[in-house]
Amino acid sequence: MKRIALTIALLALSGPAQADGPRIAAVSGPLADWAATLAGDAAEVVYPVPEGVDPMFWRPAIADISTIQSADLILLNGAGFAQWTAKVSLPRARTIVTSAAFEGALIEIQTGVTHSHGAEGEHSHTGTAPQTWLDFGQAKAQVEATAQGLNRVLPGEADAIAANAAALIAELDALDQRAASLGAQLEGRTVFAAVPGLEYFDRAYGIGLVTLGWDAGNAATDAEWAALDAQLATATAPLFLWQEAPSDAAAVALSGRGVPFAVIDPGTAATQGFIARMQGNLDSLESALAGQ
Repeated sequence: MKRIALTIALLALSGPAQADGPRIAAVSGPLADWAATLAGDAAEVVYPVPEGVDPMFWRPAIADISTIQSADLILLNGAGFAQWTAKVSLPRARTIVTSAAFEGALIEIQTGVTHSHGAEGEHSHTGTAPQTWLDFGQAKAQVEATAQGLNRVLPGEADAIAANAAALIAELDALDQRAASLGAQLEGRTVFAAVPGLEYFDRAYGIGLVTLGWDAGNAATDAEWAALDAQLATATAPLFLWQEAPSDAAAVALSGRGVPFAVIDPGTAATQGFIARMQGNLDSLESALAGQ
């Protein structure tokens, strides 16, 4: 059974690790999910980000940082994710950057749009693309790095961690194969994305996304729809990707243009159900393809 403690529990556990197992701090939803899947009841996984806040842009208080620093193992995503981690001192011996194995393959976003939405305020999608796990091959490497870190703090659970990791990697392999098949079906089609965030999914599965850079927190403007119409005039069998379900008005607007859409939810803050969420993403894409 998974054990994931959220913010309230994190603040309550600001002292040394508990006697019933080590405490693992994870800076993203996927990392928290994987760590809990691998460790089971042998460790407590702490995800410190408040509900409803994007962990990529969360700004922890000093007390939050101190608690994370005291964890037995700290799991980072790398690739510019959780920007605060570049500005504070974390114990190197207890910190794992789970994307280190493919650091040379990280994607740099050359242009970006500044958005203002939610509690995080303004932020820009420039620099390194952080959603590394949307390439399921890279997600496997991050799971392997997580397992290695857990073996340090749970040496007596090596067999269980290995078995859990093998099962999780098998599920990621299945996702990878299915995504590659769907990507092949998109060959020759023009696929639009409302906002940045799907760069690794795009590259891994050969989609060739046209990213519009709409403001994720607001409805598209008349000018943005007009710009899309200009692109649709030369598009081939267009399809549209959102990262969350669009408003009814946006769905109707696309339907009226004859453009099917799918929802590819990165699950950035979701601490449970990673595999099911990704399967749902591929189901959505498959349905959009079936609708032509």
